[in-house]
Amino acid sequence: MLRRCLDLLAPALDPAGATPPVVVDCTLGLGGHSEALLTRFPGVRLIGLDRDKEALRLSGERLARFGDRATLVHAVYDELPDVLDRLGIPAATGVLFDLGVSSMQLDEADRGFAYAQDAPLDMRMDQTTGISAAEVLNTYPPGELVRVLRAYGEEKQAKRIVSAVVRERAREPFTNSARLVELIRAALPQAVKRTGGNPAKRTFQALRIEVNGELSVLERAVPAAVASLAVGGRIAVLSYHSLEDRLVKQVFAAGAANTAPPGLPVVPERYQPRLRLLTRGAELPTEEEIAENRRAAPARLRGVERVRADEAG
Repeated sequence: MLRRCLDLLAPALDPAGATPPVVVDCTLGLGGHSEALLTRFPGVRLIGLDRDKEALRLSGERLARFGDRATLVHAVYDELPDVLDRLGIPAATGVLFDLGVSSMQLDEADRGFAYAQDAPLDMRMDQTTGISAAEVLNTYPPGELVRVLRAYGEEKQAKRIVSAVVRERAREPFTNSARLVELIRAALPQAVKRTGGNPAKRTFQALRIEVNGELSVLERAVPAAVASLAVGGRIAVLSYHSLEDRLVKQVFAAGAANTAPPGLPVVPERYQPRLRLLTRGAELPTEEEIAENRRAAPARLRGVERVRADEAG
């Protein structure tokens, strides 16, 4: 959905004044979206954020030809206001989020994100900090593990899986992904395994979200992006599961609603919406896009435009 993201952001990124528009790629990854933004909008300055140092190194090589138009920063995307402040940028004119795990992280076997290949159970996007997925599996109390699998993986068989994990970790701590996949396959009823793809996918998603604090970061990041956006600026968000999309939807819907007490004949400016929704619900990828890239299948795109400044601004 890259082209649609660019189209959504375009009205904010076509330069109209002396100051170049600033677009923030909050999830830099390998730099594909950033490269497309810098190419299509030759007048913009790009700030790219990523918590993964290897992603920053590789995207830096890819974007080197754009020189000082691209500034890459080692940061989690809820740090967006601090990054802009450090760089002396008063507001962003475009913000892009492409949430979830990157293709690079899925494809690098030693990161432990993919259930299809054996690897150390790490799953940290920033391998310099935090606890690994193996530590979560080996140390969390059973009730907490059940909560993680249910809340972040929407796993209906969480109790059954956790019972097997607790039994197995007492025998030998978990270190690699293949053993966990095998355990999940053995723990689930045949009827469950016949549908829905790999039976380990929900558990792996839940562990990844827990290890990286993805939802708590997103809860802070989307309001922070709205607050950092100039009037007329736009945000595009690609989500890949319902938990992410629900959070984005709630923030956007709240910003697009007026906050006036009921019954006022005229709504004062301070109660007017500060956002305008750019998508009707969540836009889905086309069949052609899914055929080209099966990882795009669960994508959901939402966009907003900032239409009013805060009272202090």
